Amino acid sequence: MLALMACANSFAFATWNALHTNFAVDVVGFGGEQQGILHTVREIPGFLAFAAVFLLILMREQTLGILSILTIGFGVALTGFFPWAMGFYITTLIKSLGFHYYETVAQSLSLQWFEKEHAPSRIGKIVSFASMSTIAAYGLIFITWKWLELDFMWVFLAGGLVATAIGLTLWFTFPVFPQKVEQRRALILRKRYWLYYAITFVGGARRQIFIIFAVLMMVQKFGYSVAEMTLLFLANAVFTMLVAPHFGRAIERWGERRTIQIEHIGLMAVFAAYAITTNPYIAAALYMLDNAFFSMSIAHRTYFQKIGDPEHMAPTAGVAFSINHIAAVFIPIPLGLLWDVDYTAVFWIGVFIAGLGLILSMLVPRDPAKGNETLWAPVAPARAAAAE
Repeated sequence: MLALMACANSFAFATWNALHTNFAVDVVGFGGEQQGILHTVREIPGFLAFAAVFLLILMREQTLGILSILTIGFGVALTGFFPWAMGFYITTLIKSLGFHYYETVAQSLSLQWFEKEHAPSRIGKIVSFASMSTIAAYGLIFITWKWLELDFMWVFLAGGLVATAIGLTLWFTFPVFPQKVEQRRALILRKRYWLYYAITFVGGARRQIFIIFAVLMMVQKFGYSVAEMTLLFLANAVFTMLVAPHFGRAIERWGERRTIQIEHIGLMAVFAAYAITTNPYIAAALYMLDNAFFSMSIAHRTYFQKIGDPEHMAPTAGVAFSINHIAAVFIPIPLGLLWDVDYTAVFWIGVFIAGLGLILSMLVPRDPAKGNETLWAPVAPARAAAAE
């Protein structure tokens, strides 16, 4: 069920992702400032992901996950019918609502259902399944755009309807799976989780540069067309499908500490290269490397799985997504304005953000566990336990 949910979410998101920058620039007429506004709107549901814990009072996580899949499908299907700024903002908000609540629930369910010893490799397999779905979406877009000459409206509609169909199949064919541990239905903030919160915050900040500005560079600076962007995304998805399971197994061998360190060192190098490259092919290769390092963030989740209480998985997933999107809500507009002045400055800021992540990764213990959450605690463990 988790694999099918991931496939539905990835197919709809891949459709939107392949087209939205060209749709924004070529049809709606967006520049850097409007792109910043669009992605701020897109990240508002992520910022409000903590509200998922309140929805769990009304429904099970499994039900919320399926409803989220139906929502992203609906939002993507509508996008092409509203080719003006406000319409694009509203359909993006609907799409993003489904995407972020699905991601919150999927993270929580995977941490509950997979054993700690094998969670990284199993989550890596789920990422691989999602990449297969992404490959299917990009391949179909490339074919329909190149040879059938379909326009934005019909491709958005098709991508959304595929996700909706999978969501309805999940609703009517899968049983309700029992929960091993009853999840707390209240917001959870714990002092001993502070390092996880900090790594999550930094991850959200640097993710925006990858999602928004790396793609905008391809389209605006190097002139990539819809077909060329789709081909790049397709190659990227194949690469992710191949490497994600290996990353999962690598986390099991290396541990979260070393994996998170490698992730941020690699990101610093990639962002610096973005800033200085003038070759469109090198930029495309950097984008694929960027996404590969992004896949290593599986280690962030499994780090929390090892230090967190079992009943905290669902509420903390919502809180973590909100923390992840604090920067996502506030970064796009100022960086969008900076982009119009000097696009390379955006990527140098990315180097700085990844550097902060590397510093934080030095505080992750080699063997994280409850009571061994970090190598440095602002509050002494005994006092922290008493306070909780």
